[in-house]
Amino acid sequence: MKALITGASRGLGLALAGALAREGWDLLLDARDASALRAATGAFHGTLIPGDVSDPAHRAELVAAADGLDLLVNNASTLGATPLRPLAGYPLEELAHAFAVNTLGPLGLIQGLLPVLRERRGAIINITSDAATEPYEGWGGYGATKAALEQLSHVLAAEEPDVSVWWVDPGEMRTAMLAAAGEDAEAAPRPEDVAVPALLRLIADRASSGRYTASGPAR
Repeated sequence: MKALITGASRGLGLALAGALAREGWDLLLDARDASALRAATGAFHGTLIPGDVSDPAHRAELVAAADGLDLLVNNASTLGATPLRPLAGYPLEELAHAFAVNTLGPLGLIQGLLPVLRERRGAIINITSDAATEPYEGWGGYGATKAALEQLSHVLAAEEPDVSVWWVDPGEMRTAMLAAAGEDAEAAPRPEDVAVPALLRLIADRASSGRYTASGPAR
């Protein structure tokens, strides 16, 4: 079995990569920081292709290396403007970049990989957030990118019956991104304690396409 995981140098992406490696998966791993990706994944084998998912040339590299792919995990994300700020003063150029990374990057990868995923009756996991559905002050920019990703996922699930499409809100996790948002990351569970087991259950059970949280379906 072969999986492509973006944003695999830290947080949820790294934790999921480690779990799949222990289960014997062949891994194709992406992250923006090449040295961080090499250092983080040195304990297990994987093909490393560093780069930014908002870059079409990098996406083409990933697609070219993904023959025989069974699972695409769109995990790479950017928080957007920091410190978090209200929409009234949100820098539009930073919002455009956040959409490029969080929404258009995943869709571009999906478009390039759908032929092999259809052939192998594979699966797609799009990592989203409760900020996509809840009106948290300061989270409008990031939440908008994830809301768009959720709608793309919902439509894709209707259009691609031979591919499982799961869009997953993993809940708060002890990650650098949560800390950068000014939240108490240390009080949150580690990705490997809650979110990763939930993702592994989705994969193992070949759950129906839909929106899920770490605790189960969220229809």
